[in-house]
Amino acid sequence: MRFCVLVPKRLGTTVLQIHLTARTTCVLCTRYTSPPSEVQMFFSIDPSDAVAIYEQIVRQVKFAIAEGSLQPSQLLPSARQLSGELAVNPNTVARAYQQLQTEGVLELLRGRGVVVAMGAPEKCLAARRSLIESRLRGALVEALHGGLSADELRQMLLAQIDSLDGTIPTIASTPHQNGGPS
Repeated sequence: MRFCVLVPKRLGTTVLQIHLTARTTCVLCTRYTSPPSEVQMFFSIDPSDAVAIYEQIVRQVKFAIAEGSLQPSQLLPSARQLSGELAVNPNTVARAYQQLQTEGVLELLRGRGVVVAMGAPEKCLAARRSLIESRLRGALVEALHGGLSADELRQMLLAQIDSLDGTIPTIASTPHQNGGPS
């Protein structure tokens, strides 16, 4: 499933559109602010993934901060609001937010809600790089163990990068950009 959540700089009105295809559900949630300003953030939540849903949310919030879609001091949707938009249990989002607070990525401002912490971009850039390096290393170890040479792996990697470049939606892209659901 692919969920799109627009994260406002300030709270406003919500408009919800649901796009269904044979294999994808895209929930597009728009919050209008005054003056008009909104930040789009896409969540790709896969309940069948081995990674827990709360961890998928944690990773994608970190990726959005690393990418610059979420800025320090920017307000995030409440756990209840986000859980409704993602169709997950509110405790799942609360757990993700709690982990992000513990890691110093988000902070709770009494009376305002959850915001991106000031030092979060640096932490999230490092976390994104570490996660991707770890996953790449695991795939490379498996490939080398399976008998592929370094040259074969380089060719495969470059071919995959060429075929995927520009086709994968980022956290900040709209549902119709970069091969997203239409």
